[in-house]
Amino acid sequence: MNSIGEQCKKFKDDYDACFNAWFSDKFLKGETNNSLCEPLFKVYQECVKKVMKEQNIELQEIEKDLLGTNSERKPPSKKS
Repeated sequence: MNSIGEQCKKFKDDYDACFNAWFSDKFLKGETNNSLCEPLFKVYQECVKKVMKEQNIELQEIEKDLLGTNSERKPPSKKS
């Protein structure tokens, strides 16, 4: 899957490579500590947040915890 912004692609690729290596080399062998890739994820996450702001995508909407709440079943509100 592509990243939201072209400027974030390298960060996503770096994180994906780290995650895939961790998953196959560590997680599948029983080691569940995934902190190895955390710094790469944070850089990628900051880039995505910046692009979302530039594209006027509300960060609050994506950070809401909806699973298991009444809001989970409601259609999104329409903005005019």
